[in-house]
Amino acid sequence: MGVYLKGFLIACKGIPTTVWVSIVAIVLGAALGLLLALRSQTRSKVLRVIAKLYVDVVRGTPMLVQALIMAYGVPQLLQSMGSDFKWANLVIPAVIVCGLNSAAYLSEVIRSGIQAVDKGQMEAARSLGMSRGMAMRLIIIPQAIRIILPAFANEFVTLIKETSVLGYVGVVEILRRGQLWNASSFETFPAYIGVALAYMLLTIPLSKAINGYERKRARKEAAA
Repeated sequence: MGVYLKGFLIACKGIPTTVWVSIVAIVLGAALGLLLALRSQTRSKVLRVIAKLYVDVVRGTPMLVQALIMAYGVPQLLQSMGSDFKWANLVIPAVIVCGLNSAAYLSEVIRSGIQAVDKGQMEAARSLGMSRGMAMRLIIIPQAIRIILPAFANEFVTLIKETSVLGYVGVVEILRRGQLWNASSFETFPAYIGVALAYMLLTIPLSKAINGYERKRARKEAAA
């Protein structure tokens, strides 16, 4: 039993890195996702095509491949062009990749949230003299945020689990901690059981909190 506890404790040493990367990435993803969602609804066909192309490319390729391109492919490409660029810390491309990946998914979530807001809200705002941008910022987006909050939180939980691929580009997160201990001790089963438990320590409480919020909101809506 002690070897399983050791595997769990070693995996837990990667939690700070996993959580830090996930938090920064979800903030980056939310900002870029909002921009993509707004661009996908613009009157400009060029901007709509660019936004759709970005979402299709990111969602159509594994995050591991994206991480490998960002961590190793981009520096090699720049070096072949005469630059001496290299990442000072591989956590940086990891955060960028997770943020860009999350943006593609969150853009669809945000877009659906905006579309769920009654169209009469925009018409009423415009009739009061607000510009479209002001109405979106002050009226539509705040309501959309309340609608998409559970989906946004679920994306954060998913992102925590997806950071497991970052070990393959040198980021020592939860899975990588387990892999390194397995390589030195040959305790394969306890190592990966410890990794699984460390992820569950993060994701299960978050999932329970999200479900609790959804039930509470459903009761409020039913009582209204």
